Amino acid sequence: MAQLWGGRFTGETDQLAYEFNASISFDKRLFSQDIEGSIAHVTMLAKQGILTPAEKERIIEGLEGIRGDLDAGRLEIDNKCEDIHSFVEAHLIERIGDAGKKLHTGRSRNDQVALDMRLYTRAQVRETDRLLRDLLQVILDVMEENMETYMPGFTHLQKAQPITLAHHYGAYFEMFKRDRQRMSDIYRRMNYCPLGAGALAGTTYPLDREFTASMMEFAGPTLNSMDSVSDRDYLIEFLAALSTIMMHLSRFCEEIIIWNSNEYQFVEIDDAYSTGSSIMPQKKNPDIAELVRGKTGRVYGALMSLLTTMKGIPLAYNKDMQEDKEVAFDAMDTVRNCLVLFTGMLGTMKFKKERMAESAMNGFTNATDAADYLVGKGVPFRDAHGIIGRLVLYCIEKNTAIDRLSMEELKAISDKFESDIYDAVSLKTCVEKRLTAGAPGPAAMANVIQKHKAYLQESR
Repeated sequence: MAQLWGGRFTGETDQLAYEFNASISFDKRLFSQDIEGSIAHVTMLAKQGILTPAEKERIIEGLEGIRGDLDAGRLEIDNKCEDIHSFVEAHLIERIGDAGKKLHTGRSRNDQVALDMRLYTRAQVRETDRLLRDLLQVILDVMEENMETYMPGFTHLQKAQPITLAHHYGAYFEMFKRDRQRMSDIYRRMNYCPLGAGALAGTTYPLDREFTASMMEFAGPTLNSMDSVSDRDYLIEFLAALSTIMMHLSRFCEEIIIWNSNEYQFVEIDDAYSTGSSIMPQKKNPDIAELVRGKTGRVYGALMSLLTTMKGIPLAYNKDMQEDKEVAFDAMDTVRNCLVLFTGMLGTMKFKKERMAESAMNGFTNATDAADYLVGKGVPFRDAHGIIGRLVLYCIEKNTAIDRLSMEELKAISDKFESDIYDAVSLKTCVEKRLTAGAPGPAAMANVIQKHKAYLQESR
């Protein structure tokens, strides 16, 4: 069993203990980052005169050969090695001999794994940002096409006021835009290089940490060697951000599931993102939306797991911190898959616009506008509120809507009603009158959409 330690020990590690301690089964996905960090390290060692140029070239050639063979499938990572670091080093020594034994000069597995995980997470932050941008583009496309698609807006899952589908989708644009901003914040804070921190107290070798940091496009080296090897704040922040993304996806999925129900019939999900029933032939189930909603708890669990792992760890590195990887990898994979599938589902979903408008008309969503109409006729708002409340009660008793009442029925409740009430409470008027910034009116929405277009263009 290849391992990077052993001189202190005279007995063999218990096999079960060895397997319990090993991380190769999950940290093998870090092989590319491990090799990238090793190449930067030996390049710096040669620059500092710690390795000869010839040793540097042999080591880098060996590392690149290992990476090429792993990428091409000519070399497989097995579980005989304790972790990915010992796997790479063992194969390097096997390929180039004693020069490979100098790879680890001036570093520890502690700063090595801290670097690998930071490099991997940094790449995942970029990828998540890209996927969020793709989702935002789909949302914006729907917004542009549905500025006059009327639907009810809800509070407490009760119909409240008429809005447009563009406005409803715009709320999710804001959510996922904030998620992208979190990616940017995390990237900026985490982009410092721990390589060279050693086990916890640096090293006596004259390392140039600024050089290795710049080679890997970090903003600079970390400034405390103990924190460098024991910091997982950046990963906790990322998992928190991923949890927020999943919360937003779950809320959106919940609405789509409701809209897709027979009672609402606002949308039809494409067959590619639905499944049927093994017993009920009429069923078309929104399984992808339900699974995205369900997997939210899985990502929350990863965040809570790492927070709990880190809460009682003294400085500096402790083996507990190995538990960061499996849950983090699972959360990253889950969110990536959810974003891809959700974006595909959203981009292929069909809207039943007449049904949505009918639902808005039948839910007294124009009641507030009717009250505002009376205010315009000189009625104090509180009195107008009461009049419209009685009007709604009358409509419920007659199983009708405000705009379907005759003028005689309206005047029986208030003599302030005139024939212009019908236009005042139409869906079109109710929406178009709302022109304040952030409202669903066409002028306000057009302004917002132009800003969103510019944002997506600038943030490619």
